[in-house]
Amino acid sequence: MDYSLKINSLVLAASFSTWLALPQAAQAQTAPATLTGTAVDGGAKAEPLAFATVLLRRAEVADTSLVTSTQTSLTGAFELNKVPAGTYRLRIQALGYQGLVQAVRVAPGQTTLALGTLKLRAGTQQLAEVKVTGQQAVMQQELGKTVINVEKDLSSVGGTAVNVLENVPSVAVDASGTVSLRGSSNLTILIDGKPAGTSNGGPGPRLDQIPASQIAQVEVMTNPSAKYDASGTGVINIITKKNKKEGWNGQAALVVGTRDKYSPSLSLSRHHGKATWNLGYDGQDQQYRTNNRSAQTALLPEGGSLYTTQEGLGNQHSRNHTLNLGLNYELTKEQTLSLSVQPHYEHQTEIVNNTLTQQAVGSPTVTTQVGQEINNVKVSVIESSADYRHTWEAHKGRELTANAGMVNIDANIPVSQLLTGGTAPAGFRQQQKVQAQIYFGQVDYTLPSADNKGKLETGVRMQALRNSGSTALFAPTANPEDDFVRDENRSFDYSFTQVMPAAYATYQRTLAHGWSAQGGLRSEGTFLNGSVADGRANVNRSYISLFPSATVARELGKEPGQSRLQFSYARRLNRPDFMQQLPIQLYQDPRNYRQGNPNLLPEFSHNLELGHQLNLAGGTSLTATVFARFTQSAIQRIRTIDTLATRISNVGVVTQETFQNLGSTTNLGLEMTWAQPLAKWWRVSASGSLFRSEIAANALNTANRAALAGSARLSNNFTPRKGLDVQLTGNIRSTVLTAQGRVLPTGGLDLALRQRLFSDRAALTLRVSDLLNTQVRRVQLATPELQTSLYSKYETRVGWLGFTWYIGATKAKAGRIDAAPSGGGGFGG
Repeated sequence: MDYSLKINSLVLAASFSTWLALPQAAQAQTAPATLTGTAVDGGAKAEPLAFATVLLRRAEVADTSLVTSTQTSLTGAFELNKVPAGTYRLRIQALGYQGLVQAVRVAPGQTTLALGTLKLRAGTQQLAEVKVTGQQAVMQQELGKTVINVEKDLSSVGGTAVNVLENVPSVAVDASGTVSLRGSSNLTILIDGKPAGTSNGGPGPRLDQIPASQIAQVEVMTNPSAKYDASGTGVINIITKKNKKEGWNGQAALVVGTRDKYSPSLSLSRHHGKATWNLGYDGQDQQYRTNNRSAQTALLPEGGSLYTTQEGLGNQHSRNHTLNLGLNYELTKEQTLSLSVQPHYEHQTEIVNNTLTQQAVGSPTVTTQVGQEINNVKVSVIESSADYRHTWEAHKGRELTANAGMVNIDANIPVSQLLTGGTAPAGFRQQQKVQAQIYFGQVDYTLPSADNKGKLETGVRMQALRNSGSTALFAPTANPEDDFVRDENRSFDYSFTQVMPAAYATYQRTLAHGWSAQGGLRSEGTFLNGSVADGRANVNRSYISLFPSATVARELGKEPGQSRLQFSYARRLNRPDFMQQLPIQLYQDPRNYRQGNPNLLPEFSHNLELGHQLNLAGGTSLTATVFARFTQSAIQRIRTIDTLATRISNVGVVTQETFQNLGSTTNLGLEMTWAQPLAKWWRVSASGSLFRSEIAANALNTANRAALAGSARLSNNFTPRKGLDVQLTGNIRSTVLTAQGRVLPTGGLDLALRQRLFSDRAALTLRVSDLLNTQVRRVQLATPELQTSLYSKYETRVGWLGFTWYIGATKAKAGRIDAAPSGGGGFGG
């Protein structure tokens, strides 16, 4: 989901900024130079070092910015083009070798400079100067932000963004692919830093439809600044892969899973002159088996209790096709324009064979019904966006960016179920249709202070959502041979619009004695207006809120990043959507329906974090974060018995699910991460969280419920020989409270291997997810009128075999491809 190729813009702008810094007269008189050289092993054999990173930086005291970079070819040769006259520091880095730094001077009028053979000594590679290199960690902890480097994570092979997020502390993913952070599924999801049509459990392309092979990094911000949307407990920013080298670059991959699972993908980039073209395709054709069971004891309206069970065995077949088209064009030396369009089509079918029983407690009579539920979901989405970036040569750091686009969603969701075996036929057919358009636009401006120790950022944003849909429910007749008839009382057409303007300003400043601070204020408005076509219900809600944020940090070590303490605060919002407020029954199956609450209010929270990051010698890093969330008007999901529907139905107890504001809650927690190389061939990382979760009510009681919950993950990365990587990952999550019960513990173990082939031109990956087949979802509900046990088992133990071919181009030798594209070719493929 590449909205605007933002990273391409940043890299190109960084490369041109140093060229622009030269006086215009000198540019007219002096042609840029070409630097060449060869990197070799400093030992007796002097073997060439392929794919070493070559960086050229300015050597002035006040300016050490990156001028250009490249990678060495298979023969160790490299070439740096368009280097203006000046003094520089050349740095070469290769895995397993000490970095080589050499002073370089390009004289005025000089067009070529041969650096000869450059020898690197074997030893430990230092990565302090460049963050993204060969030994980048799978997960990097920054205070307030967790960065997951998907390319280094074997556990995401054959998977999606959901599989990546499963490895993040305090993140949980349920069976439907809905992601929650620190207990809340209300998140802001961005693609390359911009709004996305991606939903978290709603209509539109979901996180489980984004292939991990096309993701370079995922940033999880648990306490973002005022620059970001205030909605949700945090922000997830998915950063897609970019190619920055001249010519054709990219990758082609095919991942095959056991029991009919296929995922082809192709990513191509063509950079020439001022333009960079991008073309990508991601496909999925996968089948999964499902097993669901439930048992429930309910108090009947007329007295007594009824015991009901439901068991379903299903097969889910998902087919997805996504095309990515993009163009990044340099208008001038200070301005770039990016355009992108992404059509997406999804077709998901699911057939579930159900067996339902009901029995009055104390009675020997058991009524059994059997049936089949058929879901047939078709979703088409077109996302398009345009980005503009303006920098100023005379004022480095000053920047103006603008982004605008739209997302069009068209979904058709028919569901049918017919039950036989009771006193009369039961079941339903439901036809849902959704047509939605999301329009968004944003302008941001950055102005550094005169002394370059401070920076002001400000911006405005507008997002509008138009949604028109319908749901039609058809009920069976007394004669099983007759067709279903439309139930007008449970069928309706609706439409609504939601407009959300926002503006923000933040200022950050570097202070004396290692201190730094940032403060900001964001204002967001919500204007929601919608109704049902026949006038049965309407929703009108308008409010404007302020969201302050602040961060204070102190460097405690001798070097930046060595030891850092940081405190942050942010006010956040959980904004109810239209369906959560629409007071119309929407049936999920014959025994359960959902109904909105028109009196539902937005949920606000105060979020605080105190964290410490410590980086020790030898590559050891430790991070500890204490966090607290104080929530007002907490929104909870509540399930109750519909006594009228139960009395007249032929399927047993009918329950209603709705949403209510149930008071204030306090959640406290601690997160820790540890990463350390235990040997040259063995790296280990561990993360865990422990938090006190408080729920506002249980079955509408006034007393709050609280319990400790936690999660842990341990990853071992082995390199038994050159080119072979092995990863063994285990994770576990404890019991988690819900409004009326709890979700029981779960965990799993993953094993994966990757073998590099053809001088790193290709990679073969093998992964077995949920090796012990222990990942299962179990939920218990306990209220005075309902005792429910739910069991859901998705097909999680899957063997994945993937092959990736990296496409690249260099000038080293005609017809030879140099290396994998920048940002590509990792474990995600």
